[in-house]
Amino acid sequence: MHRIRFFARSLLPAAILAAIPVFVAAPAASGAITAQAARTASGPELLAKAAPDECFAGIGQPYPSGPPCQEGQAKVNQSYIWGLAQSGDRVWFGTGANVQCLTLGTSLAQTTPTQNDDYVCEYGSSQLGNQLTQKIGGLGGRLGNLKDSLGSAGNLAAGLGDWRAPKVYVYQTSTKKLTDKTADINNASSNDSLRLNTTVGMRAAGTYNGVVLLGGPGLLGINLFAFDSNSGKYLGSTSLNTYGNIRHFVVADGALYAGVGIGPEGQGGGAVLRWTGNKSNPFKFTAVGYLPSQVADLVVHQGRLFVTTWPSAGGSTKATAAGLWMSAPLANGQPGLTKDDAGSWRQVWGVSQYEPDPVVAKTYGLGSLASYGGYLYWGTMHVPLQATAAMVKQYPPANDQAGGLAVKNTQRTVSIFRAANFDKGRPTVDLLYGAAQLPAYDPKANNGAGAWHLASTGYKPKWGSAGFGNVYNNYTWSMVVAGGSLYVGTMDWGQISQYSPAKALPGVRAAFGTPDPKTYGADLWAFDSPQSPARPVNTTGLGNYFNYGVRNMVADGSTIYLGMANPMNLRTDKGDNVPEGGWELIRLRATGNNRPAAYRPGRGN
Repeated sequence: MHRIRFFARSLLPAAILAAIPVFVAAPAASGAITAQAARTASGPELLAKAAPDECFAGIGQPYPSGPPCQEGQAKVNQSYIWGLAQSGDRVWFGTGANVQCLTLGTSLAQTTPTQNDDYVCEYGSSQLGNQLTQKIGGLGGRLGNLKDSLGSAGNLAAGLGDWRAPKVYVYQTSTKKLTDKTADINNASSNDSLRLNTTVGMRAAGTYNGVVLLGGPGLLGINLFAFDSNSGKYLGSTSLNTYGNIRHFVVADGALYAGVGIGPEGQGGGAVLRWTGNKSNPFKFTAVGYLPSQVADLVVHQGRLFVTTWPSAGGSTKATAAGLWMSAPLANGQPGLTKDDAGSWRQVWGVSQYEPDPVVAKTYGLGSLASYGGYLYWGTMHVPLQATAAMVKQYPPANDQAGGLAVKNTQRTVSIFRAANFDKGRPTVDLLYGAAQLPAYDPKANNGAGAWHLASTGYKPKWGSAGFGNVYNNYTWSMVVAGGSLYVGTMDWGQISQYSPAKALPGVRAAFGTPDPKTYGADLWAFDSPQSPARPVNTTGLGNYFNYGVRNMVADGSTIYLGMANPMNLRTDKGDNVPEGGWELIRLRATGNNRPAAYRPGRGN
């Protein structure tokens, strides 16, 4: 899920605004990127990869000039392909930088600078953090009322110290040419540049009717950027002030829809927007759905839109758990959904129908979903240690032993569900991969001392254990149907689990065991029919075990384009025997039972 906290949206973007002069003036090397040849002869084909964009000389130290770096070492900040869309022979994508550091520093409040062989998170010690703190007081009239609500600038800078402005690219499959479109935005106008440089990351991308839209959370809501999908011409930008988060678009029955969160971090609820724009006016939207939780992903299934949500405060003070929601039929009245359908959405499933512990249930997110073989498929998402944080806040442990049990018993792994018969009142839901029992905490046990016990989930997994048998698969990050099969991409935090907080690591290992290095890297699984279990396509990051997540997938017939998440920002040495960090764009041919070659560590992987 990697949700960056925007509870104080007026704080976060103001601080980013302070740093704009630093990054707009960054050297040209910051946008450098590499396109590479096929990774293997028959498996995943590496089309493009982020290149180093900064030089690092130590935590808190000034950044030397480069790259190439005469001092320090090369660092690659752009870590995720956060938004991905395909139109004709062009694949458009936007990035997010150092997203893991942003998540650790905000969602999990880990702001002590850390450095290891794989990555560095400087937090408030970074040069950006220092500059944010120094510049906040001198912004004057540019902030207006926002300045009055800055509060603790030091804490804010610590959480955002590793942020860098996102990038936008287009890869042309017919010419194998990759083009950096970021300068088109920066050079268009000061307002366009301002929006780009106050955007946390390009978290969503969609394309329809000759227009490509990319965007993410920013200064005054969602920042959106539009391009002509045929010519590549930049069409402009805007900010949607009502909304605080956006993650996916979908085309359904001749219309483009987006799922958003209302207010800071979507904590005011969720909405589904229908795009009603065109090339001349690319930023027209109509709200066609309102939900109590922010929208995570959306898909069309049997003539309706279905969306998954993340937990949020909703429109009231009562927290709203994640769930699965269904729209009215798309064919009612006018084609597609209209504003009259906004109040007709119905929840058809919720995480509390599976997770027996109410505190842990509130930390679940629901991820990608897909329509396949007459069923709707979806999966869960679990930020590592977030459920633990919620549990110890609700029921503070009496000692270290109790704290260790809280870590052990609150960790969860991806569960995969599917359902049918939505029009018959209550759908028939199957658990495909998951658990029949999960730990639940009873605070009244032991005369009020509390105790853990195994409780029924109400399901029996049809085909296997949670995470497709890999307990470190924690996100159902992407799904796509291609070549007659349903592909499911995960995030696997096995490799980065070794860097968990020292106090939490024993509990993580007690829950999951020590991961085998041979399992490092994101998983890609495929269902070849609704009657058969999933098969592993690749379980080691599709050629780079530092690719810990298949963040996005789009299909063009039997071809899949995959946008990978890889935050290992210090892994830039092509001369060693380990792979490199930074996002990757990968192409995979979906040919039924294709089984790409296994990953072998080595130069160029």
